Amino acid sequence: MCNLYTLNVSAADIADAFKARMPTAFNAAQGDVYPGAPGMVVREADGGRVVQAMTWGFPLPQKSKKTGLPIKPKPVNNIADLSSFMWRHIAHRPEHRCLIPLTSFAEAEGEQGAKTRTWFRVKGQPVFAWAGMWKDSDEWGAVYSGLMTDCNAAVAPVHHRMPVLLLADEWERWLHGSLEDVRGFQDRTFPAELTEIERTAEPWLRRTSAA
Repeated sequence: MCNLYTLNVSAADIADAFKARMPTAFNAAQGDVYPGAPGMVVREADGGRVVQAMTWGFPLPQKSKKTGLPIKPKPVNNIADLSSFMWRHIAHRPEHRCLIPLTSFAEAEGEQGAKTRTWFRVKGQPVFAWAGMWKDSDEWGAVYSGLMTDCNAAVAPVHHRMPVLLLADEWERWLHGSLEDVRGFQDRTFPAELTEIERTAEPWLRRTSAA
């Protein structure tokens, strides 16, 4: 599953790349994005695309095992099963679709306790899109999560799953398509020849999640 990605371009660059509007008052950090932390998405609004800051992960209520009282929710940042209670009520609704801009995503690789970050990119694309869904939540305001699929041959040595990546000519179908289109994106395999891999010595747990 994808629990770390990076976005190393500005909101203005995203607006330009995705042909979207950017609100005058806008605040979202660049760099590594962790579950529960702010990120940027592109969604449809008022007949066009808009760049919006949201929290990465739908809040899942939690209770303390000791007291039984509510504690901080868990951010569910990946969408695996579209029939799950978290997604089935919005999966068929285009108004809840979004594009998640990113420059690379990471998976942990190596021995337990010594895992490092392996990064994946789309060749020739300084910024690309991950198929996402969003909603307004009571806990954190606007939140988003990304659709997952089976890995391709490039990602397979590191992980069996990967984000549903979209090419530019697929953005409109993702944002406006049917539930069958959504399932089709999840069932297809992203071309391995378009996937670039970078193995690093960066510790996977260099810092904790911002959740």
